[in-house]
Amino acid sequence: MPMLTGLALISIAIGVLVGAAGVGGFFMPPALMLLMDMDIHQSMTLSLFTFIFTGTAGALFFHRKGSMDWTLVRPVCLGAAGTGYAGAWIGHRLDTASLSTVLAAVILVVGIYTSAAGGGPAMLTMPEGARQRRLILAAIGAVTGFFSGLTGIGGPVLSVPLMVACGYSVLAAVGVGQVLQTVGALSGSLANLHYASIDYRLAAFIDVFEIAGVLVGAAAIHRLDGALVKRLVGGLCMVAGCGFMLRSL
Repeated sequence: MPMLTGLALISIAIGVLVGAAGVGGFFMPPALMLLMDMDIHQSMTLSLFTFIFTGTAGALFFHRKGSMDWTLVRPVCLGAAGTGYAGAWIGHRLDTASLSTVLAAVILVVGIYTSAAGGGPAMLTMPEGARQRRLILAAIGAVTGFFSGLTGIGGPVLSVPLMVACGYSVLAAVGVGQVLQTVGALSGSLANLHYASIDYRLAAFIDVFEIAGVLVGAAAIHRLDGALVKRLVGGLCMVAGCGFMLRSL
């Protein structure tokens, strides 16, 4: 019972972070390993599966609020649709330590910039052509979908800071991240079903609390200052990067 209480509280906290900043899913695999005595592949598989439903809840909330930019969603999610499956497939065959280190480095660099920049200019200059913009967004989706499937974290942990670095608002990036989370998690989970079993009862338990947290976090981001949330995203990315570094040692 104490383990389930702890897992419920952690699930709520993760949901709040995902709903408010798109960053927080990286806490779930280690929490499952610690509290439920799962191995790394089981924890990644279960964690990724739960994000199908938290992402759906977050996406519906952003859509109802009128803050979902579907012109950004389409290319990002198309990029992620196949790579989540590929990431999960590779993750069950390779030692993920080196790839986790690369991901940690990317998250740290982007997180440091995002936190320092606050409300400053974009780190990257997006091309003016609509086609080139769609290709870059598709590339962001492909990269985040792959690492989502590989590591069992929610895709927004990488897509949100990358989109913010490209000049998109935090609100737009987090909204896109909710849909991306669903697509990447669904794609990766389809691959995971071939290699690991999912405890659906435990997944349902986690999702109840994660979704509650997501709705609270999503409501909060619509009221908070954008520059403050931008710094929050940067800080959480640095925490995520350090966590991945430690996990890969």
